[in-house]
Amino acid sequence: MAQETEIKLKVADLKALLRRLKKLRARPLGAGSGRVHEMNVIFDTPQGALAKRGQLLRIRTETPEPSGKKPRRISASNLPKQRIVLTFKQPPADADDPSGPGTRPRHKVREELELEIADAGTLTRVFEGLGMYGWFRYEKYRTTYQLPSASPWANGLFIDLDETPIGIFLELEGPPAAIDRAANELGYSKRDYNVKNYLTLYAEACRREGNEPRDMLFAPTK
Repeated sequence: MAQETEIKLKVADLKALLRRLKKLRARPLGAGSGRVHEMNVIFDTPQGALAKRGQLLRIRTETPEPSGKKPRRISASNLPKQRIVLTFKQPPADADDPSGPGTRPRHKVREELELEIADAGTLTRVFEGLGMYGWFRYEKYRTTYQLPSASPWANGLFIDLDETPIGIFLELEGPPAAIDRAANELGYSKRDYNVKNYLTLYAEACRREGNEPRDMLFAPTK
């Protein structure tokens, strides 16, 4: 099972961050702007058996933002092609932080399996037949950047800019040394590192605002 190492960083000034990314010659991956809408559904048993073990089971539907001008007529041929991904995550057998044994974890490390699937509805019915249900939904827009090959220190590093209903975050994923250097180049220090998931960040935001947690979704547009 592959290991995922990452951190989150809160973005307070998006324009300043984009200027720093441009200075590093970061380029978005994918066609057009590279901006992708994500709808995520987390599954668990009614007793929360997976969460109690630190595990996550998720179906994510990715819809790329259309590039260029909108076509005059919408048809099956010009609709953005969706990608549906099943993800399973769990704590690694060796839970030490990669920055060194016995240190306070500053990176989030998880074992991860991902599988592209064709039909989210059928898989959802399978999970429901096994006693699980989609209990939490959250959406965001993600743009993934990579640095050029002229920056060999960033090999394997992914820079994800996430626009969420609770604010904008930067997610750095890759080798720990590359994460630390990228964070520094983008104007952050290790004190800014956050290893919480979006479910936890959303629950904290609801508590601060006195709201009842539901699903983390954007307000409907009029």
